[in-house]
Amino acid sequence: MSSSILYDGLNLALKTGTGIATYSRELLTVARHLGYGTTLLHASSSRMPSDPKLGEILLFDDSSGGVKSKKRRFKTWLKRRIGAPGGVRIDAFTTKGVVVAKSFHKHLSEVDHIFAHEDVFGLARGHFKNFGRPLCLKPSIRPDLFHCTYPQPIAVKSTPSIQTIHDLVPLRLPYLSDDNKRYHYRMLRDVARRADHIVTVSETSRRDIIQMFGVEEKRITNTYQSVDLPKGLLEREPGAVADEVAGVFDLGWREYFLFFGALEPKKNVLRLIEAYLAARCDIPLVIVGSAGWRAEIERKMLEDGRFGYYDLSEKRVTYRQKIRRFEFVSLPMLISLIRGARGVLFPSLYEGFGLPVLESMLLGTPVISSTEGSIPEVAADAAMLVDPYDVEALSRAIRTLARDNDLFNHLGKAGQKRAAEFSFDRYAERMGAVYQGVLG
Repeated sequence: MSSSILYDGLNLALKTGTGIATYSRELLTVARHLGYGTTLLHASSSRMPSDPKLGEILLFDDSSGGVKSKKRRFKTWLKRRIGAPGGVRIDAFTTKGVVVAKSFHKHLSEVDHIFAHEDVFGLARGHFKNFGRPLCLKPSIRPDLFHCTYPQPIAVKSTPSIQTIHDLVPLRLPYLSDDNKRYHYRMLRDVARRADHIVTVSETSRRDIIQMFGVEEKRITNTYQSVDLPKGLLEREPGAVADEVAGVFDLGWREYFLFFGALEPKKNVLRLIEAYLAARCDIPLVIVGSAGWRAEIERKMLEDGRFGYYDLSEKRVTYRQKIRRFEFVSLPMLISLIRGARGVLFPSLYEGFGLPVLESMLLGTPVISSTEGSIPEVAADAAMLVDPYDVEALSRAIRTLARDNDLFNHLGKAGQKRAAEFSFDRYAERMGAVYQGVLG
């Protein structure tokens, strides 16, 4: 019988998805590819019933969120304050096809079992704050390995653990996030000490973790990441993609720049907007992303009606928005937007990996990105890298890419060649070596 790996579902429950949600889904795919059984830890918003059919209904209902009553909010707060000194038992159940789940990610239907417990991740955080040690889970079916895809103060009884630490941005650049830095430092220090092995996604992050927490080099592995976009979307004819981009967004093929990601300080969107406007390009900038922490200035700038121009075409004067923002688009639409862009602009101040850079290069779209963090490792010489704090340098890069067709063609081809080095097979090989090393 193959070994079974339990993964946390913390980020998989997010409706709009994140880079870490993508990472988690990829890990589940890799584990099945390697022949491991997979189980998932899910945080339900209420106590799970004994009836498996009702449990499945509530599982999918949780994915859409909901407003809690004052009584339930108080009960959740109280449980977090008390913690669980004796640990918590978690029961397994399997989906029975009760819910029509075609609109959800397939990870929920392909795992062997799902373990669900009310507010388990919030409970774990509260438990660690109170007792300084991880919450102990006692599963009804014991897995052979527990892999946290994002650092959590959780341990599974009598089970070896792997913790993925993507980066130390909240500690290295504490002014760029609203995390509780005291809790984050103590929790990560404990995770780094207790985990049987640590996985990270770049040499930059590996070096940071070793230096910050004194982790022995043999206990931490950089596996990098992979991007495995749906084959059907990759193989769509450019003409069909161009028609979709024009029809849905009123954008011309290769006639706009694109940024996608959260509007938060780390992503450097304010400098990006300033650099784009200073470049005086005659093609629009499209921004896809929801407003995060401290995004008030960016949001106000994007809502300002001044960023537009009048276009005389077909004997009509049309007002066109110079900067356009969409809070969220589906994955197929996002892939089409990336493929149709003149270039993806991603001048982040620091990244543990920089998945948008790899995704864009895989799709053959030139990238202008940052010299900071791990991005130079990922992009190498297949992208234009500039100092993200230098608005003038970023503006020059935008202006150059907008006008230089030879550079545009070169970066598109170089990016695809570089992206091939982060293939699914290479990633699976690296993760397989880590799992084999821990499981023996």
